[in-house]
Amino acid sequence: MKFGKEFKAQMVPEWQEAYMDYHCLKNLLKELQRFKEKNDRSPTTSARLQRKLTLVRAFSGLTQRHNHSTIPSPTDVECQDNLVNSVEQGGSGVYEIMSPILKAEEGEIELVYFKRLDEEFNKVVQFYRSKVEEVMNEAALLNKQMDALIAFRVKVRNPQGFMDSSVEMARLSVDVATSTAALSATTPSAARSSRRIFDIGTIEEVEEEISKIEQSDDVEFSVAKDVEKPKTTKQSSQEGKPNSIRASTRPAPLQVLRSVKMNNTLETPRSTIKGCLNVPQSREMNFTRENLEKVQNQLKRAFVEFYHKLRLLKSYSFMNTLAFSKIMKKYDKITSKHASKAFLKKVDDSYLGSSDKVTKLMERVESTFIKHFSNSNRGKGMKILRQKAKKEKHKVTFTLGFFAGCSVSLLVSLIMVIHTRDLLIMEFKQERTQYMQNMFPLYSFFGFIVLHLLMYAGNIYFWQQYRVNYSFIFGFKQGTQLGYREVFFLSFGLSVLAQASVLSNLDLEMDPKTKSHHAITELVPLALLVLVIAILFCPFNIIYRSSRFFFLTCLFHCICAPLYKVTLPDFFLADQLTSQVQAFRSFEFFLCYYGMGDYRLRQNTCKRNDAYNAFLFIVAAVPYWCRFLQCLRRLFEEKDPMQGYNGLKYFSTIVAVSVRTAYSLNRGLAWRIVAFISSAFAAVFSTYWDLVFDWGLLQKHSKNPWLRDKLLIPYKSVYFGAMVLNVLLRLAWLQTVLNFKLPFLHTEALVTIVACLEIIRRGIWNFFRIENEHLNNVGKYRAFKSVPLPFNYDEEDEEKDE
Repeated sequence: MKFGKEFKAQMVPEWQEAYMDYHCLKNLLKELQRFKEKNDRSPTTSARLQRKLTLVRAFSGLTQRHNHSTIPSPTDVECQDNLVNSVEQGGSGVYEIMSPILKAEEGEIELVYFKRLDEEFNKVVQFYRSKVEEVMNEAALLNKQMDALIAFRVKVRNPQGFMDSSVEMARLSVDVATSTAALSATTPSAARSSRRIFDIGTIEEVEEEISKIEQSDDVEFSVAKDVEKPKTTKQSSQEGKPNSIRASTRPAPLQVLRSVKMNNTLETPRSTIKGCLNVPQSREMNFTRENLEKVQNQLKRAFVEFYHKLRLLKSYSFMNTLAFSKIMKKYDKITSKHASKAFLKKVDDSYLGSSDKVTKLMERVESTFIKHFSNSNRGKGMKILRQKAKKEKHKVTFTLGFFAGCSVSLLVSLIMVIHTRDLLIMEFKQERTQYMQNMFPLYSFFGFIVLHLLMYAGNIYFWQQYRVNYSFIFGFKQGTQLGYREVFFLSFGLSVLAQASVLSNLDLEMDPKTKSHHAITELVPLALLVLVIAILFCPFNIIYRSSRFFFLTCLFHCICAPLYKVTLPDFFLADQLTSQVQAFRSFEFFLCYYGMGDYRLRQNTCKRNDAYNAFLFIVAAVPYWCRFLQCLRRLFEEKDPMQGYNGLKYFSTIVAVSVRTAYSLNRGLAWRIVAFISSAFAAVFSTYWDLVFDWGLLQKHSKNPWLRDKLLIPYKSVYFGAMVLNVLLRLAWLQTVLNFKLPFLHTEALVTIVACLEIIRRGIWNFFRIENEHLNNVGKYRAFKSVPLPFNYDEEDEEKDE
């Protein structure tokens, strides 16, 4: 693989604009190469003779061999010395890359190249410096969190306050001695002078000494570790001052708890109701083992995410350094100069190449995590910290192909059975009508789910093709997210079960001898539904348990809206449910058909039931109502008026769906006019919101007219086609209002086709919605999740300590 492709593949998607523009610099070098080749097209006779001689070089004891000296010429030495200058601006190094003495013809192209190289290098260095400062600040916060955690552990293990004054003093001396590096690195001057980073690993010694104190009454033994080796006068004088200062400012471990409060990071319906009623929430700490376990789990997630950030930052530094090396070697090769050595020396001396803060901080995080969160088991701790990417398994691919083939075969068989047995001819009109009104809605429920899974699998495939970081956007745990193969596997597996059930039902139904087993035949769809629900709620670690539980959690949050904080997975799932209204109605028919016992005689009395008709309104409005409540919750928290307008959009859709349902039950001109007006308003409102806000398109003054500035798909026609298709599929509700009828299609079949069109529209909407979200993350360099921390330090107490 060429380096350009490898460089792009290794980029952090949200930071891609902060990487060196290798493609642009490479194009400039290609332009320079074409210019040199153009000027060298008229070779002299000696050059042609030299070319012919080199062709027979294998024989050539007669030809003269030219030994090219590797010693750089004086011009190259001068070029290296004058290539890079560093200028200090505002305390940060800004590098000016000076192009060497050039020929007049080549000078303009190389000047453009070096100017662009200058911009890219400074861009990379400044971005890397800013991110390192961020992780250093975050490391300081984690240090305080670990201090509080250690004190919390001590308090939980010894709730009666076991320490006397001597033990307290011993603990204080141990804490002071082991926290030297951590506190010295919190000040920029100490960090610059000693070139040491935040020593988060020093916390390990504190808890070790605390455990020794608990197990032994000999206080001097716990402090002896720090005075085992004699120190020189110079060392003691250097260390004495920081320790004395630190002893007077840093509190003992248990004293830390006096200035610490618990953060209420768990969003529950109870906490939401209290927040709405302005009920003050207690932030006092209860020193129980349950709370200790919660705190440790929160800090564990924070350390894992922090370490992941450090790894990506280290990869960013390495890949950009390698890219500068590659591009300068290409320059040397094209121009036959030796400019790369001087430039790469400046790269190594810059903050990008010389700073080792990230590497040292990674080592401290590893040692701290292994000590405190994996019981000193390095293998276990590193496995949690360095979570490996999910590998594609051959058995998944094989099973996917097998189920896909079976699904196609069953579909062909189903068509042939219907055709050979003349199930659709007029002589069997009564049996056909009975089947379409009773059995078809039951099986169409599974068809809606299969189609939605197929669309989602296609979304994942194209997100991966265009490097959309969907796993980060949805908040999937690394290594547990489903790829498009796994989703295809689930969809085709369910398709095989559903089609096999339809065929078995038809075989049993068409044999006159099995009429006594009619009731058992009707139970086939119910058995399939029970199987699907059992797999979905199965507690065992089979069939992607983490993904199933993630789905159930988001579904529960949607149902309980607005009692839970709204996250992107929650409202994204709620949007999917709004396209599955017909599936909800099929599920309602399941309950009525089997609950009222209609399956015994294959008759449908549900539509004559007032309760069933009333629930048709509720079932159709529930997905939109959940989404409406989510918008209200975000409006209340974020104070963003756009969320109010978005909620108004869903409320108008609720009105339109309810009126169309009323029109389907009570045919009349008045209902028809009201349904048309409300549906038209909702369709126009929703379509405009889809294109402008959800997709970010229709920007008149963008670089791409009527689209947006940044596009992942290189073909603009795809976006225009998607907009047109979204508008057309939005008009599928016209079938309900205008009451279209086709002579060769049953009404239930036509309703199912319209519902499938809405699912297809939702699948198209999904891709562009997540693409727009990804581009927003790229614009803000947002590549990490914010993990809530368990403790909150009182600012007033901190100021007093300072």
